[in-house]
Amino acid sequence: MWNQRYNTAEYIYGTEPNDFLRDHAAAIPAGGNVLCLAEGEGRNAVFLAQQGYRVTAVDSSDVGLAKATALASARGVHITCLHADLAEFALGEEAWDGIVSIFCHLPKAVRQPLYAALGRALTPGGVFLLESYTPAQLAFSTGGPKDVDMLVDAATLRRELTGLQFSLLEECQREVVEGTYHTGLAAVVQAIARPL
Repeated sequence: MWNQRYNTAEYIYGTEPNDFLRDHAAAIPAGGNVLCLAEGEGRNAVFLAQQGYRVTAVDSSDVGLAKATALASARGVHITCLHADLAEFALGEEAWDGIVSIFCHLPKAVRQPLYAALGRALTPGGVFLLESYTPAQLAFSTGGPKDVDMLVDAATLRRELTGLQFSLLEECQREVVEGTYHTGLAAVVQAIARPL
């Protein structure tokens, strides 16, 4: 599905970073190693590289990652791209100063073990930063999956991110304008958290 969706000259989610990430990226330790989950065409990874971070983008779409590499080259920065399925991807132990999850919607069977590993994967003082659609997004036609199993709210994040302590966790409605597939008023949850 994702290779087919990304197989166009257009960057379907745009080339500019997610607003929440742009506003809060400085929470991640300066110059650190950052992992971007389900990074797709690379807009967030490239932005972070422009801020001086060492960035690894992981995605299941090699077509998306090729576009991410091209965007990085066009912007004069380097990112490392890993073609992998998050159901099988090992986050490692104390490997990342930042882990970024921007509209990375996963079925519960994949999401729960991944979230359980996040606290161990971050370095002491590392930061997890997330924006995701909530189940309330199903009432909108402005983007995101149509399967409630792949949507999370603040209560879900509190339950599943057991190894993390939140400095920010809130649900809101906001205008999301990110390319063709994310445009309009949206119901989102935003989180910043650190290892316990």
